[in-house]
Amino acid sequence: MIKELSYMAYYVRDVSRARRFYGEVLGLKPGEWFNESWIEFDVGGTTFALDGTGEELGITPGSSTGAVFEVDDIHAMRQRLVDAGAQPTEVSEMPSCWVSFASDPEGNRFAIHHRKAP
Repeated sequence: MIKELSYMAYYVRDVSRARRFYGEVLGLKPGEWFNESWIEFDVGGTTFALDGTGEELGITPGSSTGAVFEVDDIHAMRQRLVDAGAQPTEVSEMPSCWVSFASDPEGNRFAIHHRKAP
């Protein structure tokens, strides 16, 4: 039986550039383990990692998708992405949330998300 999501990794060619994007633009909190090919960020109770060894594993850098980051102010974060050149979609309203999709500098897709109050 699965207990929890241990981590999510996105595969990149330029680990330093990806580290700056996720750390400085999205504001993710650095995790405990950093080296030239593996960077971790603490996101709630889960680890979001950047892996520079994807090609060695047969994974094309820039092909990752699925990460959705919860934010306090989706419009302010979307503007940060615009300012960083990430070209996010317009914010869409869903029944229980607002969401906008974007890509990191390598082409990995992610979303920013804001839950509506219950």
